[in-house]
Amino acid sequence: MTNLRVIRSMVSLKKQVVESLRAAIFEGRFKPGDRLVEREICELLDVSRTLLREALSQLEAEGIIRIIPHRGPIVAVYTVEEARAIYELRAALEEMAGRLFVERATDKERKDLEVAFAELKLAYKGRQQRNRLAVKSSFYAALCAGAHNPVLVEMLRLIHGRVTMLRAKTLAQPGRLSLSVAELKDIVQAIKRRDADAAAAACRRHVMNASAVASSLMSDEESEASATPKRSRAAQGR
Repeated sequence: MTNLRVIRSMVSLKKQVVESLRAAIFEGRFKPGDRLVEREICELLDVSRTLLREALSQLEAEGIIRIIPHRGPIVAVYTVEEARAIYELRAALEEMAGRLFVERATDKERKDLEVAFAELKLAYKGRQQRNRLAVKSSFYAALCAGAHNPVLVEMLRLIHGRVTMLRAKTLAQPGRLSLSVAELKDIVQAIKRRDADAAAAACRRHVMNASAVASSLMSDEESEASATPKRSRAAQGR
């Protein structure tokens, strides 16, 4: 954890703190539900508590952490209903992004998307979760750039943190990596054909498939969590 310490430079110190904590959460150094003890985090980052609280407020606004009264900040834990709501919004936004990309992207932006997809395929063959999440973000950045709608980009940015946390969960499921690559390939091929309807449909299909995986996994986790206390009480009664 010592490598989380930020380096003071011309870049805003608060921005460095936010990015360092965000990366640590996305990489799984802090797990959903983990309590973020301010004193310990300040020591890890070598920053003041005031600066840390400003950074935590931004991460709370992004939905990455939650500040619980009388307990303090914890890494956000999403319910099945919250995850479905996130995916519903993401599906609508990315469907629009796919359509607008076909209609508005320049030749260079089309090439950039193809390059991003090629890099994604290579990263997915590796085992580094961090690399997978980074290249997936690069792919969507290229898709959004070609859509030429700054409001759409801003709305996607606002849910990016939530999506990334859920994406780490879905991509870890057996078989999901190869299916994800195939779905993204459908998007790229539809864009190559300049078929706006097909690109939009492929974007929505990709998101909703990920939603189904996440919902199934989270439902199983919630069922297991609710059953555990019952088994414990039964064991104590023997």
